[in-house]
Amino acid sequence: MIGNVEKRCSRAAGKRRLGSALKAAWSVVIGVLILSALFATPGLHADTIVLLEGQTITGRILVEKDAQLYVDIGVTVLAIPKAEILKYEYSDRLEIEPGDVNDVNQPGTVPAARQDPARLYRTADLKKTTIAKCAEAVSEAVVKVSSPAGTGSGFFINEQGYLITNYHVIERETKIEVTMFAKAKDGFEKKRFRKVKIEAINPFVDLALLKVEDLGGAETEFVYLGDIDRIQVGEQVFAVGNPLGLERTVTNGVISTKNRAFEGLLYVQTNADINPGNSGGPLFNLAGEVIGVTNMGYVFYGGLGFAIPVNYVRHFIENRDAFTYEKDNPNTGYRYIQPDKRRIKAEPDFLKTQSNSQK
Repeated sequence: MIGNVEKRCSRAAGKRRLGSALKAAWSVVIGVLILSALFATPGLHADTIVLLEGQTITGRILVEKDAQLYVDIGVTVLAIPKAEILKYEYSDRLEIEPGDVNDVNQPGTVPAARQDPARLYRTADLKKTTIAKCAEAVSEAVVKVSSPAGTGSGFFINEQGYLITNYHVIERETKIEVTMFAKAKDGFEKKRFRKVKIEAINPFVDLALLKVEDLGGAETEFVYLGDIDRIQVGEQVFAVGNPLGLERTVTNGVISTKNRAFEGLLYVQTNADINPGNSGGPLFNLAGEVIGVTNMGYVFYGGLGFAIPVNYVRHFIENRDAFTYEKDNPNTGYRYIQPDKRRIKAEPDFLKTQSNSQK
């Protein structure tokens, strides 16, 4: 009897040891899977996060909050404190599935973006919402551009400090200052950048590409560029800029027409108020996408504003090498001036001599 009890106890103990061993083995397998996901070579469409201690994590950044990132590594979702991150980069997500659309107006949400590093800007499929929510989401990306000649507006197109404005805002000027309005506890805090480089200009379409060379550790918000072919006449739009020096002014209206012709170029016409100081600022749709760059308006006639279509802007950025600014090149940013007409109407002497010899 005692022997049977000892055998049963021995078998039970063996099962417990086997179960513990299986659990331990399974824990090791899970650990290996997680570590392999954390330290694997970056995939084709994997975002990259580099920690302060040098480890590299690859996966898909789902949401970016003020204090942490949420990263899908395949087997789980990690919440990584930003204080532990040295740097992080988004991959080139060139394809977007129909359901993979995020709302630009949700704080901390990173839209699924199409990005090619060579073209500097990003595009995304964003949900339409209200002007109030859109203005809140894009306000930090809109800046004031100042020069000795006056002030205008502009907007960041990426986190590296590249921004778009009108050529006429910085025409014949090299001393340029950019003022960013960063959100603070009690409103907005002005951050001025005085080291600004002119990257490219195209006077014929009134566009300029600038870069803040020294951000001083500041993080720049940026906006996404839309597609003129996706907007419709009558669609609601709004502009953000600094008309007459009144910073961060929002005006709204609709698309009056998307193909108004002036001097061989097409412009987006809107009844949103566009005044001096708005020049170079963005015209948004209700998804918070830039659909144009405001550059013309009639001061004494309300409801007649014009913007450079965003497709011109995208083409300018993609071909910026052709419009590279060189301060020592006399042809940069200037049109050739035709010589004066002859003031003496009489036939030149050499022509008289030639005509006499032919007789």
